[in-house]
Amino acid sequence: MTGDHTHDGVTHEHEHSHCDIVHNHPHSHEKGHEHHTDDGCHALLKADSVEFEYGAAKVLKDITVDVSRGEILAILGPNGVGKSTLLKCMNMILKPKGGTIFIGEMDLSKMSGRDIAKNVGYVAQRNESARMTIFDTVLLGRKPHLGWKVTDHDYELVYDALEKFGLSDMQLRYIDEISGGELQRVCVCRAIVQEPSVLLLDEPTSALDMSRQMEILKLIRHVVDRHNCATIMTMHDLNLALRFADKFVFMKGGKIHKICDRSGVTPELIEEVYGIAVDVISHNNMPIVVPKF
Repeated sequence: MTGDHTHDGVTHEHEHSHCDIVHNHPHSHEKGHEHHTDDGCHALLKADSVEFEYGAAKVLKDITVDVSRGEILAILGPNGVGKSTLLKCMNMILKPKGGTIFIGEMDLSKMSGRDIAKNVGYVAQRNESARMTIFDTVLLGRKPHLGWKVTDHDYELVYDALEKFGLSDMQLRYIDEISGGELQRVCVCRAIVQEPSVLLLDEPTSALDMSRQMEILKLIRHVVDRHNCATIMTMHDLNLALRFADKFVFMKGGKIHKICDRSGVTPELIEEVYGIAVDVISHNNMPIVVPKF
């Protein structure tokens, strides 16, 4: 069916499908919220018994995890535990050696690259720059949806996203002339313009200062809440993850050590995963991780 929706201030019409891929509708998401899942539907994206190896080195071992609509999932753990590899398996940049990745009830390995791109947006930890303007780079996010020409709707989505990400005034600058933090914002902006049902973000705030980190994560939270999509992001900053994510996957040695919500993030868990003693204190009803030394 079709329906009119508002995408960050831009009203447009587009198709929906229930359970299979994506069902978008605006809703509010406040503290103490309940997450939205469609009755009778599976998780929006699920990794089922996923394995991956580089040569003889097994990087991912029996990974099973899922994310639902309206949810942000943070993948956490020390360097080298397979966080980025798992993210790349979730959109078939890397093909799992075992197990299956589902979006809705569809096996990603059986989908075309174009169909995957319509439903899964990905932002790498390191992004290559090119001789292309910020505007054109963001417009590329619409490529999976384009027909014979770029429509007014496509342009409206791009202009709106550029404004939301604070990029309007620099949209004609070339991306090989901007800072790493600015490029990261451009790439997240491009992924959101893609209108995926699932966003995969590899360290989306790693090159940003504190102000921009908060800005980007608030925008991601807004997109997830407003359009009832889902986000999976790898992160190193536990406190940012605790502030913005809903569910946490702690990885250790290529395996899932624990999946929990905020209440399950304890000093004992963090010491088991990271090997460091911490306190977890509450500030404004938000848990904060404080190292003991």
